[in-house]
Amino acid sequence: MIYMDHSATTPVDKRVLDFMLPYFGEKYGNASSLHSLGQEAKKAIEEARVKVAKVIHADPSEIYFTSGGTESNNFAIKGVSFADKDKGKHIITTKIEHDCVLNTCKWLEKRGFEVTYLDVDKHGLIDIGDLESSLREDTILVSITHANNEIGTVQDMEEIGKTVKESNAYLHTDAVQSVTKLPVDVKKMRLDMLSISSHKIFGPKGVGCLHIRKGVKLDPLAHGGGHEGGLRSGTENVSGIVGFGEAMKIGEEERPKAMPRLQKLRDKIMDNVLKIDNTWLNGHPQKRLPINANFSFKFIEGESLVLLLDAKGIEASTGSACSSKSLKPSHVLLAIGLKPEEAHGSLRLTLGKDNTEKDADYLLEVLPEVVSELRKMSPFKKDYGEFE
Repeated sequence: MIYMDHSATTPVDKRVLDFMLPYFGEKYGNASSLHSLGQEAKKAIEEARVKVAKVIHADPSEIYFTSGGTESNNFAIKGVSFADKDKGKHIITTKIEHDCVLNTCKWLEKRGFEVTYLDVDKHGLIDIGDLESSLREDTILVSITHANNEIGTVQDMEEIGKTVKESNAYLHTDAVQSVTKLPVDVKKMRLDMLSISSHKIFGPKGVGCLHIRKGVKLDPLAHGGGHEGGLRSGTENVSGIVGFGEAMKIGEEERPKAMPRLQKLRDKIMDNVLKIDNTWLNGHPQKRLPINANFSFKFIEGESLVLLLDAKGIEASTGSACSSKSLKPSHVLLAIGLKPEEAHGSLRLTLGKDNTEKDADYLLEVLPEVVSELRKMSPFKKDYGEFE
């Protein structure tokens, strides 16, 4: 099996798993307990907090552990919205955010909030001028993803940060796809909040964090015993948190060597796949995640393409794993201007540290054959002579 769906999830790094294992057994304490086992667990959590903070250049006290990206994004958007509703009820986001951001905003709209959804260009980039003109006195939050999970386009968060800081609004970014793949600095980006998910960076599922800059006020989503500074109650997932911290540490240490190698491999795949007739790249040609390649193939359907590749041992996707069971075309691809039938013919390939040149060569051998096979069965065949 050749796994090329790392934006959906990643296998747990064996070093991370080894680091976690004691916290399932002999180090099983509750971090709220005063005895030695409990304090051992608390110390492990605080050490993980330091590791996570170091990667994004934050203070450890600004890291709040959650169950992952969806909770972190909900926490940031709902938390600020309800804490600051007396100051205003206007939120700004984009049309290509992850569903957990868009659906949170839609939920808030039903409760009296107003949301501006910024357009993007054909590559998936927002226009800074549009952002600037959308900011109002009653804007309390801007939430813009750092790197898109489907097409890989990377927004200029430093420029966005400068623009938002000229207003009274808070700035949040979903950095689930970018952390440990790109440099992330909450100070340079002037961020108030940032979301991370462990299972995207070779850590365990079910854990992540929200960075909350000191001074930012949020209403908690869950009330209980006052864990995580009173903002996220519930007994801590100690094994998950320590694994997350170690995955962050390893990922950032290895990023300077790993990402250039994977980008070179990704570029080889892009250059050769684009030789297939009636095929194009989705997302920005340069300003994109080093592991991401997203293509559209005319006259075929993406799910069929994924299933045939799977039969040949290649694991890929058409887009976000969270939306893979939906029959609707990708909202991201529609937002960059694709027609519904074009959006249905997409393929997302996302690489990880275990992918090799041999993997790329096998993909490039198999993919043109699969595309050709599907086009021969295409109902559009009679209309396009090149497939006769």
